[in-house]
Amino acid sequence: MGNSHAVYLPDLSRYRLASTRLSGLRLIHTHLKQEPLSQDDLTDLALLRLDLVAAIAVGQHGLPGPVYMAHLMPHTRNGAPWKVLVPVFAHAIDLQFGTWIQALEQEIARSEPEKDVHHRRDRALLIQVSTERQAGAQASLDELRELAATAGIHVIGAVTQHRPRVHPRFVMGEGKLKEILIEALQSGANLIVFDRELSPSQARSIANVTELRVIDRTQLILDIFSQHAMTREGKVQVELAQLKYLLPRLGERDSGLSRLTGGIGGRGPGETKLEISRRRTRERINRLTRELRKLDLGRRQRRTRRVRSHIPIVSIVGYTNAGKSTLLNALTQSSVLVANKLFATLDTATRRLRFPREREVIVTDTVGFIRDLPEDLLGAFMSTLEELNDADLLLHVVDVSNPQFREHIQAVEKILHQLSLDAIPTLLVLNKTDLLTRQEVSHLCKRYGALGVSAARKAGLSRIADGIEEVIWGKSRKQRSREAV
Repeated sequence: MGNSHAVYLPDLSRYRLASTRLSGLRLIHTHLKQEPLSQDDLTDLALLRLDLVAAIAVGQHGLPGPVYMAHLMPHTRNGAPWKVLVPVFAHAIDLQFGTWIQALEQEIARSEPEKDVHHRRDRALLIQVSTERQAGAQASLDELRELAATAGIHVIGAVTQHRPRVHPRFVMGEGKLKEILIEALQSGANLIVFDRELSPSQARSIANVTELRVIDRTQLILDIFSQHAMTREGKVQVELAQLKYLLPRLGERDSGLSRLTGGIGGRGPGETKLEISRRRTRERINRLTRELRKLDLGRRQRRTRRVRSHIPIVSIVGYTNAGKSTLLNALTQSSVLVANKLFATLDTATRRLRFPREREVIVTDTVGFIRDLPEDLLGAFMSTLEELNDADLLLHVVDVSNPQFREHIQAVEKILHQLSLDAIPTLLVLNKTDLLTRQEVSHLCKRYGALGVSAARKAGLSRIADGIEEVIWGKSRKQRSREAV
């Protein structure tokens, strides 16, 4: 098979391929220039799970020269995926191949990493292709790891590649992609997660090369949202965002089934399964859009009643997992769901906060923001975020213990600007100050003109109450005390 330049392998999809077994195939070919096994030979060995790859060197007058051989190795954390044997002449090979390969396969199966069978969790490799500075790339990768953990994915490794520009087809180089596939096969990974949004063509190209499930950052966030949505409105918003993301990606063909349906029972002759899928997806999007409008109408009526009651509205915004729900519970003595994970809150929660002189405000908790928030998600939750337009004050909560809190502040301010909410009065609240020293907290509060609190320990809440009163009614507690005297 092939020629003097390359070996072209046939379709081997019918042969067994698994990380614990070998394919039952041996590749034996010739090297006309007596060179050892090439990188392509070794890559084919790993990707196709071959029992053995051998290259017979061609000597003078066409006589066989040394035989170069390699086989896969049992899984080790830092070991090479294959072993290259010392070249020998054909007549000197002394190997009981059937017994030897059976023993090797059993050893490979025993060395396979233990899988989380009980929870049936996906095992993923995180992939980052970065063109930015190292610090920002590492922070983004750490955030992707948190997202994966929130989604219930077991992360078994991460690969980072710095490139001057992203490859238009594979995002990274094809050679690097094959290395990742070898690592995935060695470690038992069944999922690859990219730390960027992939175009439909990129996702298909990568999946075709790796034959593994490939998702991007947007899909991961969508999956987390679908897990955490509790109310009907939240579920509709998430499904709508998922379908809008999926629609342009309905382009993969099933090689095992005919795409043509048509005829009796079909929409018309020549309609394909792909077209049916797209049509049904559009119909579902239209139904969800109509349902969301009805739900939105009910929410607007509730908003109108709140506005007519002339009760001020304070909305809590901030980066995901900054402690917004914890702050809401601490201020209003309520019991909104709190979890140390990203996007624990998707559905808007509303509570009342009472002040002296029979005053009160309505405090609302909103979905957390994240850098590079997918447009489909932002569009789906736009109706929910529109409630922020009625706010008299925004409490921008920041997890000051996070090393990337400055970038988080910028990301939230960017989204507020996109939503035209940057004109609403805002109080910056530095949360989790109990994890820093007093000097650090004092310096940061002065630098950012912020209020330092610990919502979990209910420390510094009076500062927020004073800030709310000053913005809403124009007087702080100290001013009222002086007036009373």
